[in-house]
Amino acid sequence: MPSEPVSMKQLTRADEVRWDRFVAACPDATFFHRSGWKTIIEEVFGHRAWFLYAERDEELCGVLPLAQVNSRLFGNSMASLPFCAYGGVAATDVEARAMLETEAERLAQRCGADFLEFRNCVRTHADWPEQDLYVTFRKPILPRVEDNMLAIPRKQRAMVRKGIKSGLASEIDAGVGRFFALYADNVHRHGTPAMPKRYFERLKAVFGDDCEVMIVVDPKGQALSGVMSFYFRDQVLPYYAGDAVAARELAGNDFKYWELMRRACERGCKVFDYGRSKRGSGSFDFKKNWGFEAQPLHYEYRLYRGDSIPQNNPNNPKFRLLIEAWRRMPVGLANMIGPFIVRNLG
Repeated sequence: MPSEPVSMKQLTRADEVRWDRFVAACPDATFFHRSGWKTIIEEVFGHRAWFLYAERDEELCGVLPLAQVNSRLFGNSMASLPFCAYGGVAATDVEARAMLETEAERLAQRCGADFLEFRNCVRTHADWPEQDLYVTFRKPILPRVEDNMLAIPRKQRAMVRKGIKSGLASEIDAGVGRFFALYADNVHRHGTPAMPKRYFERLKAVFGDDCEVMIVVDPKGQALSGVMSFYFRDQVLPYYAGDAVAARELAGNDFKYWELMRRACERGCKVFDYGRSKRGSGSFDFKKNWGFEAQPLHYEYRLYRGDSIPQNNPNNPKFRLLIEAWRRMPVGLANMIGPFIVRNLG
């Protein structure tokens, strides 16, 4: 008997278990395809989200998380997925993929979006403009802890050992208080608005044990560095991080990522996903120093207004004066204003 035709629906609460079960099994899917992101985007940022799925014979065969960010400052966009490194269609069926993409275009145009953006890990539309700015860094985690230490290039390994000799230790926090203080101070020094504290609280609440906060402390118990990581299948992804100024002298940042790798190894993880970085940035160079190779991300665009890809990122020269002004702003004021700005960036 021939298969039933593909049908398409929107995610509801009743579908979340089926959706996440498909995401866990689909090779194309990432942590950012999980259904919980709909809750985060709608509740924390107030943006409208459409999480589309396709099914055949009552079985899911494709998903596409989408959200609209309509901003007076940065324009009207539809993306898969704002605030996330990866996105686009995750599907096991060619017909389902085509149907989901067609519906995404229809939604984007109906909402008056300037463009539709797919944050793909692989190139899928050779005829769409592509943002050649971001890369990701992924590397296998070896089965034995000591082998992972030896796999770190010599100079970087020396920095990790410096942190160990300094008496640094790592702790897992149930809350986000210590992490947020480190993160907010760190991004302020770089001239970037901070995500609201509530965002991190909701990430912990929505994703549970798959969202972990690790804090590095000095011998006196003072918090030096922190990282919020996501766990997906056999992968660990450090996604948000922050450091105190004092962390540099004690190699706290280097020690932090080693501790995360060590803990992930002991947990049975097999892939360390160092996450997204901009080409030519400090984080790009830092990750290369760990022996990771850059893998290009393929952010593809369907442009409806204008003929160039928007550059809403710190590399854009028009934001330089704003970045310098933000660095000079008192951190308390920056944390108060920041969430109103960053919610429009996506």
